[in-house]
Amino acid sequence: MGDAATVRPTIESNRLILRPFMMSDAKAVQTLAGHPLIFATTASIPHPYLDGMAEAWIGTHEGIYLKGQAVQFAVVLKDSGELIGNVSLFDISREHSRAEVGYWIAVDKWGNGFGTEVARASMKYGFETLKLNKITARYVSTNEASGKIMERLGMKREGYFRQHARKNGALVDVVHYGLLASESTLT
Repeated sequence: MGDAATVRPTIESNRLILRPFMMSDAKAVQTLAGHPLIFATTASIPHPYLDGMAEAWIGTHEGIYLKGQAVQFAVVLKDSGELIGNVSLFDISREHSRAEVGYWIAVDKWGNGFGTEVARASMKYGFETLKLNKITARYVSTNEASGKIMERLGMKREGYFRQHARKNGALVDVVHYGLLASESTLT
């Protein structure tokens, strides 16, 4: 990223490993991200999640990392190596010293604190390693669980954008949060 690093990072948290995606993850990504509830609770995951979409998406990761635009992490359980989700820092702006964090966790793993754990680990990486000043996040207003994750991480609600995104042909509201490095207690 900033120092032209060519090796994408791996991060460990208490129960999880955040590592680069591999092409061998594509089938699991298609199955997990293709769940209707993932589509319903995220702003940009497609549905249906068609054959080839996961491979195409994974194929972009190295290039966008090398350009300093984003870092994508496969979220795997430390004890079994099972892929359970994704977390990313994207729309990275060195000029403005900010990025957005986004995440999804497999539906059968909801309610176990994994969303908070992966968001915390990736945001800590953003503040400490990438030296970002601000990390933002957003959620579709009907996904209050994601908002609770953002609040647990100390993020502040910065805006409510009415009819800001289109889901299934309907315009939906999106809630934006942000956290400054000077406010962070993630370290």
